[in-house]
Amino acid sequence: MADIKKVAVVGTGVIGNGWITRFLANGYDVVATDPADGAEERMRKAVDHAWPYVKELGLADGASRDRLSFEQDLATAVANADYIQENVPEVEDLKESVLKNIDAHAKKDAVIGSSTSGIKPSYLQRGLAHPERFVVAHPFHPVYILPLVEVVPGQGTTKEYTDRAMAFFEGMNMKTLLVRHEIEGHIADRLLEAIWRESLHIVNEGIATTEEVDNAFIYGAGLRYAQYGPFLTFHLAGGEGGMRHMLKQFGPALKKPWTKLEAPELTDELHDRVVEGCEDQSRDCSLSELDKNRNEFLVKLLDLVKDYWPEAQQSRKTNE
Repeated sequence: MADIKKVAVVGTGVIGNGWITRFLANGYDVVATDPADGAEERMRKAVDHAWPYVKELGLADGASRDRLSFEQDLATAVANADYIQENVPEVEDLKESVLKNIDAHAKKDAVIGSSTSGIKPSYLQRGLAHPERFVVAHPFHPVYILPLVEVVPGQGTTKEYTDRAMAFFEGMNMKTLLVRHEIEGHIADRLLEAIWRESLHIVNEGIATTEEVDNAFIYGAGLRYAQYGPFLTFHLAGGEGGMRHMLKQFGPALKKPWTKLEAPELTDELHDRVVEGCEDQSRDCSLSELDKNRNEFLVKLLDLVKDYWPEAQQSRKTNE
């Protein structure tokens, strides 16, 4: 985006480092800050690890890891940034404190985004001197590969800053999802949470192992949802009658006890069953090997999905 030249990233954990990589890959100057010991070394190692994947996806002109700097002092780090992304742990008091500090030292027209996965923006912006420039900008891991970002304005956010944030992300080829009505967990995480809770119930009741649950999703809904999502998938399930027929035929099943949306109690037994199940199904693969396999898979899948997203199909129709 033309008016955003320099980006600051506050918090260099998994999500923060993912943002850093995406910003660098799109040709921005990035300054990062994190008070933790060894943060800079871990950050640079994470960016180096992710760089081959963003190179394969395509780098913007001028994209370089040399455009990344680290500043221990938060006030100095954000002082000259046009866009600031906060990524501190999901602790409300901590986020409020850090955001107030960012707000106090940022340029008056800088956009401030938070990676919070579930906190409402109106809550986080209530103590800011300039709440109009704050939005939730919630990405998905790995941020440097997955294109979705949920943009959630709060009650104090103006349309000007919401539009600027949206344009900024769209300029980085991200799929922006404007969440017009703020809600805990936003949209995507609420969907994922429902699947996660049901998965825990199934394992807790001994119905299936963690690997069997994963396989049920990978080789069924997962493959379909990567292309169309739940609504178009069920639209197709209705045959030639589409969603109209699907709702008529399967709508009554909504009254049946097929799901348990409340999470089960995380007992020691369930904890151990889930942990041991995941470790068993990982077999001899280390976490770094699993991470590498996931990234390579997502890069290839994303290329394929792009060809079959609804807008791509519409574009082909237009050009025929």
